Amino acid sequence: MTEYLEIHPLTKDAFAPFGDVIEPDPATLKMINNGTTERYHALATPVVSGEGSHVVISLFRAQPRQFPYAITMMERHPLGSQSFSPLSGKPFLLAVSEDVEGRPGMPKVFLAKAGQGINYGINIWHHPLMALGAVSDFLVADRDGPGNNLEEFFFDTPFLIAEPSL
Repeated sequence: MTEYLEIHPLTKDAFAPFGDVIEPDPATLKMINNGTTERYHALATPVVSGEGSHVVISLFRAQPRQFPYAITMMERHPLGSQSFSPLSGKPFLLAVSEDVEGRPGMPKVFLAKAGQGINYGINIWHHPLMALGAVSDFLVADRDGPGNNLEEFFFDTPFLIAEPSL
């Protein structure tokens, strides 16, 4: 039986088992450039492993998803973290799963508000980008280098996401 997943608000505490929420945090605020710029310092730390690997910054242009949307697969990156920061000022959905004996468990879905980004921890099961409503651009920091940094898993029965209330 196909199951609908609940959509949760994206908060630092709720997302902590999977990585970091990237958003302004007053505790990290530093004024720079003669007081003209607020710097919210070290909100996430990209992690890469493997000889010859390095952090790269890319632009991803995501097509909007149609709802109800079926989650049929999850992926993870065993050699590096992966962060997504929206540039289009639009909310987006993300789905993550805890690892259960080398496979993703039940997906958990979060709604990221405009202005929130995320950094998936190394080896965290997640669904590819889910833009909402319109084509959306994301600044992405992740690993480049030798070695296989992608593992995919396909579910026998998909999980459904109803159209989120924005």
